[in-house]
Amino acid sequence: MIRKPAVAGQFYESSASRLTRQVNGFLDDDAEKESAIGIVSPHAGLMYSGRVAGAVYSRIKIPRAFVLIGPNHTGLGQPVSLMSSGVWHMPTGELKIDEALAGELKKGSDIISEDSLAHRMEHSLEVQLPFILHYSSDVSIVPVTMMPVPLDVCRMVGEAIADAVRKSDYAVTIIASSDMSHYVSDSTARKKDRKAIDRVIAMDPAGLYNTVRDEDISMCGVVPVTTMLYAARELGASKAALVKYMTSGEVSGDYDYVVGYAGVIIRRD
Repeated sequence: MIRKPAVAGQFYESSASRLTRQVNGFLDDDAEKESAIGIVSPHAGLMYSGRVAGAVYSRIKIPRAFVLIGPNHTGLGQPVSLMSSGVWHMPTGELKIDEALAGELKKGSDIISEDSLAHRMEHSLEVQLPFILHYSSDVSIVPVTMMPVPLDVCRMVGEAIADAVRKSDYAVTIIASSDMSHYVSDSTARKKDRKAIDRVIAMDPAGLYNTVRDEDISMCGVVPVTTMLYAARELGASKAALVKYMTSGEVSGDYDYVVGYAGVIIRRD
């Protein structure tokens, strides 16, 4: 299956030349790079969240494959939906799905369903791809979307991802796509988001999941981030660092109704 862009011209520039310039404007060519087991990267329109996403992608060594986990905003498809074959087209290139890695993941848990419908119009993973393609079109991807699910489902999917990654003989990084607080004041977003970010930095998936619920933090990708943290811990990650945090108010000038964006890198010591 060929998965065509769903949000080109809305979330990012639709022409190859303009998108290349847009992405280049968010990257730091002088940043020191490190191997990442997992990252957290936002998925809003690049004019708002691109500085945070660019800061993260500038800092990581590009692996052979990415497992991308994003929230399902559309409500289409299954609760945990995997696309295990095909190609994702973008204005600046295309990325093939890693069929071997996806196959191992699908075998690893009956919670994970083969379902391309969930991916057809979903933007949370698509918005990551311009940054990946900037560095390489030889990278393969495994796209997964998740609806709101219980904590134990996050854990089981995370463990299945870790098992699939362990069976590969090449470097894999897990991307958790998430924005932070939505449509609150800048001061409220920063206060609430700090509580969630602290749990990510502590490598505490259950703590993150429960904090977002108990503190009423409108973090749309808490399930993907929780799942990624479970997987990363299984793979030996022990350290997480916040690369950049900002809100949309810094771009729009409207500090009354903002969305927060955080970029985090998770690695071994």
